[in-house]
Amino acid sequence: MIMDNNLVFSDGQALTATAASTNIIDIGIAGTAYGHAAGVRRDIGIGNEIPINVAVVEGFNNLTSLAIAVQTDDDVAFGSPKTIATGAAIPLASLTAGYRFIFPAEILEGTDERYLRLYYTIVGTAPTLGKLSAAIVAARQTN
Repeated sequence: MIMDNNLVFSDGQALTATAASTNIIDIGIAGTAYGHAAGVRRDIGIGNEIPINVAVVEGFNNLTSLAIAVQTDDDVAFGSPKTIATGAAIPLASLTAGYRFIFPAEILEGTDERYLRLYYTIVGTAPTLGKLSAAIVAARQTN
């Protein structure tokens, strides 16, 4: 699997409560085409799927389930994030080391915000163990 360090959301991030990914991906400022006054309209949802690999690197305890969402915002502080994709809630029994989430690989057409992050929602008792790694990758490894 090919990963770029600039596209990593979480690198062995410990989750003991509902939280955002450690890293935020900055897509950059939309530019202006030569000879035009208005900026280029951004839409990161047009084109190919964007594969996101999320893997458990340390098994979880205590919680009932864990769900992951992709969020965008034009503010790096994520004052008013928009959730653009959500994965299924995964039960504790599946959250063992090596588990890989089947995660939406498609960003919706019309997504035009500058920053991306993942948001991890824990249901049930807060875990004392459990870590995830997550990144946008060239392709997800499935074997």
